[in-house]
Amino acid sequence: MEHKIIDTKEVVIRFTGDSGDGMQLTGTLFADASALYGNEISTFPDYPAEIRAPQGTVAGVSGFQVHIGATEVKTPGDLCDVLVAMNPAALRANAKWAKPGASIIIDTDSFDEKSIEKAGFKTNDPISELKLEDYNIVASPITTLTKESLKDSGLDNKAIIRSKNMFVLGMCYFMFSRPLNFTEAYLEKKFAKKPNLIAPNKKVLNDGYNYAHNIHAIPSTYRIEPAKQEKGVYRNISGNVATAWGLLAASEKSGRPLFCGSYPITPATVILEELAIYKQLGAKTVQCEDEISGICTAIGAAYAGNLAVTTTSGPGLSLKSEALGLAMITELPLVIVDVQRSGPSTGIPTKTEQTDLNQALYGRNGECPIMVMASRTPSDCFRAAFYAAKYAMEHMMPVILLSEGFLGNGSEPWKIPSMSEFPAINPPIITECEGKFKPFERDPKTLVRKWALPGTPGLEHRVGGLEKTPAGAVSSDALVHEQMVAARAEKIAKVADCIPELEVMGNKSGDTLIVGWGGTYGHLYTATKELLAEGQNVGFAHFDYINPLPKNTAEVFSKFKKIIVCELNSGHFVNYLRAKEPGFKYEQLNKVQGQPFMVSEIVAAVKAL
Repeated sequence: MEHKIIDTKEVVIRFTGDSGDGMQLTGTLFADASALYGNEISTFPDYPAEIRAPQGTVAGVSGFQVHIGATEVKTPGDLCDVLVAMNPAALRANAKWAKPGASIIIDTDSFDEKSIEKAGFKTNDPISELKLEDYNIVASPITTLTKESLKDSGLDNKAIIRSKNMFVLGMCYFMFSRPLNFTEAYLEKKFAKKPNLIAPNKKVLNDGYNYAHNIHAIPSTYRIEPAKQEKGVYRNISGNVATAWGLLAASEKSGRPLFCGSYPITPATVILEELAIYKQLGAKTVQCEDEISGICTAIGAAYAGNLAVTTTSGPGLSLKSEALGLAMITELPLVIVDVQRSGPSTGIPTKTEQTDLNQALYGRNGECPIMVMASRTPSDCFRAAFYAAKYAMEHMMPVILLSEGFLGNGSEPWKIPSMSEFPAINPPIITECEGKFKPFERDPKTLVRKWALPGTPGLEHRVGGLEKTPAGAVSSDALVHEQMVAARAEKIAKVADCIPELEVMGNKSGDTLIVGWGGTYGHLYTATKELLAEGQNVGFAHFDYINPLPKNTAEVFSKFKKIIVCELNSGHFVNYLRAKEPGFKYEQLNKVQGQPFMVSEIVAAVKAL
């Protein structure tokens, strides 16, 4: 059969298998190789919800989707062109994500009668049962071939079988004309202290590549040229790492040392782990015994003059709510990063949602408004974290930054910026004053109080959860309380003078405005481009700032006949908009399935209006 090389603009691959099959690493290496090659990429790690589900069951399937392109890529893709299914359970759980006629690579060694039954199939023919006869099934004995490849490696049988992900990665590298040198360099670095593992991993990777080159089941390979990008230094970055780096950048710009007090929780833990690496940059990290102590140590660090951070997910944000009120009433700078996951309670901890917005806006006792921001893409987490820290310090208040599991775990290429591209951060630190120091005396324009660091002569003062006068004296006077409540709320409202105005992509006026916030950005952006290409009169407005809203929100809304708000919850943001901007009628597109939107869902919803 004649071999063909097909040029294409984009392709989506989904790697799936049991939790122990190394699919997350396989997908990450494929994504990294593609990013280093120069492609646009977007990734979606899809972890199983159970810590260790029974092997071979649907509940234990782990997936990693990669979308690579020669042109703009903003989503991991709706459906995949190639599905790698390392066992029957992976095929059963993921066949629905394969495009009609897609290639499906399976390890025939794992498709024995027992495994097929464990995966929940009713017959001994999964391909027919799932109606996949019209797909290009690449049935290969991957486990057997891996054993043959490494029979003289000196590795034990368990280590050899664990290497089958490298074999299938080699197959995919051949199918999509990926270079091997990036992954070989990774293996040399990863196993520098175990050099006996370098050669076997390289060999099985190359053997997988050569096997795919020789079999007739893959008659065509695909070539995706590097994307045209601005000149600069790029790296592939995940949202959680980008968040950590944005906070470090804010620490450098402000001159304030960074302190992070957190309790490990999926999917936010990587931020704490990443910050812990950078002690040389002045970062201090404490892994606390629980969520409450995490935020309380951060509040103490803020009082002491640090850029204070605490990281969490939905259940942890619930536990931090009382201390959030303390940070708000003491008016101390604090960044709370919430990487959202499916709830309530433990929910589905590895799946993504936007269901913490109501909690972020309202989840405290008393009159306790807090600034709320959201990041839109994995690399945008850097910008969002930087500005969350900037507003927290310059306005002396806690700021909640909402990320999502989809963003925190996902990755994309990021052009590393120069620090000169980011503005200065000027905390209102006071070193001396005339007369008696009044800790809650405010700037008349911004209503921001001064930041007096402990130990500064003449600026001794107390802070705490009890209401106080501007002079810092404890007060239960009704009018003082009302005055201070109003001042704290107005201070947050005045941040609208500092944040960017709302921008509209596509038509600036027309039939339908598509509205979103947070990690829905890429899907809504792509859907808008498709709709515009079809001649639809649409625009797209995405909110990075939620409390306060951009000052021109009403002006933007007034230029469209219909507004549809798309979010991964039951309607948190749309109901907030109904309260804040009541003069408009809002349509809704909601999804609460622990999965991101599909672009096709958004396009269909807009057309149906």
